Amino acid sequence: MSNINFTSVVSVLHVNDFGGAVEWYAKWLGRKPDVTPYEGVAEWRLAENAWIQVSLAPDPSLAGKSCVVCGVRNIETQRAICQDAGVAASETQDLGFIKLAQVSDPAGNTVMFVQEM
Repeated sequence: MSNINFTSVVSVLHVNDFGGAVEWYAKWLGRKPDVTPYEGVAEWRLAENAWIQVSLAPDPSLAGKSCVVCGVRNIETQRAICQDAGVAASETQDLGFIKLAQVSDPAGNTVMFVQEM
């Protein structure tokens, strides 16, 4: 039995340098955060009810240990967007059923882009 009670997904990426992280994400997302609900938290809406939240780590040891997977329509388009923003993306991996590439934020968190085939 599946749970159809879910209405949204927010991926939380902990960082120690909040200002630097917000600048880095804004660079390749192409805009400032959509919401800054309180000090030390910034959120970008990626799709309806799908968000990335950058958050100042409550414990410095938590920073850089998160991963978010973002579905994209075209992996090469996303890699070009990152490159144009000065953000190095990995080479595309073609696994037959998906293509993927990833970037790492300054804290070490992984943002993976996945294109379904």
